[in-house]
Amino acid sequence: MAVEIERKFLVRGDGWRAEVARSTRIAQAYLNDEGRASVRVRIEGEQATLNIKQAVAGASRLEFEYPIPLADADAMMRTLGGSRIDKTRHRITVGGLEWEVDEFAGDNAGLIVAEIELPDADWAFERPAWLGDEVTDDPRYYNNQLSRRPYARWSAP
Repeated sequence: MAVEIERKFLVRGDGWRAEVARSTRIAQAYLNDEGRASVRVRIEGEQATLNIKQAVAGASRLEFEYPIPLADADAMMRTLGGSRIDKTRHRITVGGLEWEVDEFAGDNAGLIVAEIELPDADWAFERPAWLGDEVTDDPRYYNNQLSRRPYARWSAP
């Protein structure tokens, strides 16, 4: 059983762009709308995965992820996929840890969120200058929520 420990932050300014090591376009569709877990299919570049993540707010939750054939993922998105998000994921290494900076598109355009996965919940990490407020405990910033209530519909960010 896998446990994901991830912290999520808003991003300030454009200083992070100079640090990007690589970027990948991501399309993901959620196969269920509510419940105790989010079930999504993701196409990231030429790779596809099926992901099941415990639907709880906070830094730690159960997560299961399995590679699937790209053709299967495409078919799931076209026929089973409900709400969807599109983003570009930029990877940046700071202090030996990899940050994932997600730059959202479509109805979530303008939102940029940085995530870091940690070995344990109390792990100390270097905070880059471009790191903004922490939003780990704010469910509005979770991808499954953004797919149903996009950033463009928020009255105030």
